[in-house]
Order: sequence, then structure tokens, then C-alpha cells
Amino acid sequence: MKHNFCTKHGKILEICKQYSKNLVNELGNTTKRGIVPKFSDLEVIALSLTAEAMSIDSENCLFVRLQSYKTEFPNLISRRQYNARRKNASKLCNLIRERIANEIDGNETYFCIDSKPIEVCRRSRASRCKLGKQNYDTAPSFGYCASQNTYYYGYKLHAVCGLSGVIHSYDITKANVHDINYLNDVKYDYHDCTIIGDRGYISKTMQLNLFEEAKIELEVPHRLNQKNWKPIFIPYAKARKRIETDFSQFVDQFMLNRNYAKQIEGFMTRIISKISAFTIMQYVNYSLGKPIGHIKYALD
Repeated sequence: MKHNFCTKHGKILEICKQYSKNLVNELGNTTKRGIVPKFSDLEVIALSLTAEAMSIDSENCLFVRLQSYKTEFPNLISRRQYNARRKNASKLCNLIRERIANEIDGNETYFCIDSKPIEVCRRSRASRCKLGKQNYDTAPSFGYCASQNTYYYGYKLHAVCGLSGVIHSYDITKANVHDINYLNDVKYDYHDCTIIGDRGYISKTMQLNLFEEAKIELEVPHRLNQKNWKPIFIPYAKARKRIETDFSQFVDQFMLNRNYAKQIEGFMTRIISKISAFTIMQYVNYSLGKPIGHIKYALD
């Protein structure tokens, strides 16, 4: 186990160094005033991504295990420092993820869009949940999941991925925000492409707006009671399953629905780490010529 953790950390750290050029200095730190840390920002990111890749979603559990790695991590920081620096390095982590995603399929012209509920606690405990309550705009809310036919309390993860399954962009909103609203952000990041969605994105007004402003063709299946109904195009239906598989992997290996964060910054940092670790594991398979979706043993 010890050798396995250190080996995986080394692989992820090398990938982070490779795709962080012009983002960090020669020591692996972002330029800032003050004392230069011996445990670099890239090492903090790599440690976070390694923990996510190995399904270690508790910082307490992580640092208990790290007690036996003092030789391999001589400059290891405390848990408090790790928690603070991990939040500060979340933007750098996401920039590295974006570069890796573009490396895998940067010329993609077909994308899939979908949303995934993220429950932060049971509905009966919603009144006692303090996550994000300091600001109404960032506070969780009640929402409805149509696929599971249930209500929940939390947030909603919106994501756009290519046909290969690589997440290109994502966002977190309240649970009661309709999926269509995320398309207002998508039109500024994509152009001259086709985006495939489910029935939650049906909107003639939005389809016309996306095409006129960004030449984006939004393909969604028709409802049975719609005028000019036509059967779903089978290749599009199969392609859309790719993002559903991504979400299933987030829930399974990366335990997306487990939440230990006490503040919204920590919650967002965890989401960024999970998606970044997912992308790096896809990149490992991509660089070895393996199917990129087989991430379970990508780092072994």
C-alpha cells in the first residue's frame, strides 16, 4: 500500500509538472510574496488528486496514512496547512485539468451535456445544515431529480464532455436551477459545434439563440406530445450515455455524494479535485493507448 500510494503520487506529480508550464516557477509554486514553502503547490495538488484517485475522501484518513510516509514526504505540511493551501491552489488545479482535457480531444466538435444532483445532507437535516448558509447565493436548496423521481437538498453539477468522455467544462448551481440556464454560459465557451442533451434541455428559444450567437446546434429528443415529433437519432442517444457513464464513475470511484465540507470553498475545492483526478486518469490511459474510460486501474 505504501509503495502503491507513493508511486501514484509520483505519476500524478509528473503530469502536473508537464502541464503547469508558465503557471508556476521552477520550484512548483505560484508567484506570491512571503516565505517560499518547501512543500510546493504542485505537490499539494498532486497529493489531493492522489487521494481522490484512491477513493480517500477524508482528510483525516489521508493524514493518518501519511504518518508512515515521513521518509517519502520529508517536507510534508500539517493538515491545517494542507487544507488552506489546497483551497488556494484550486484555480491552478483547474487550469492544469483544462490543458490536459484539450490535449486529449481539443479538436472535438460534438459534445454531450447533462446535470447530476449532489446531495449534501438528508432533507430532514436541511434546516441544520450550515454549508453555504452565510450567503444566500451559495447556499444549497431543494431540488427534484427526474431520473430517480425524488427530491433532495444540495446542489447540481452541470457538465459538458466530448464523445470520448473528457469533461471540458462544468459548473455548480443550486439544486432548484433549471438545466437550461447553464446553456447561457455554454454559448460563450463553445462555437461551431453540436451539443447533445436530454429532454431537460428542450427549448426552441434557446436552440435558436445558441445557433444565432455561437453556431451551436442543440440536439435533444422530442417529447411524444410535441408537434412535428420524430424518433430519436440512435447515434445521438448512444453518444449521450458517455456523460452518464462519467457521472456514474464520479459517484462510484470518487464518491461524489459524500460531503465532509463545512464551507462552500471546501466543497468547491473537493469537486474540482475529483474532476481533475478523473481527467488525469483518463490522460494516463490515453498516453498508454488504452480506452480512456477504463479509469479503475489506470494508475496501477
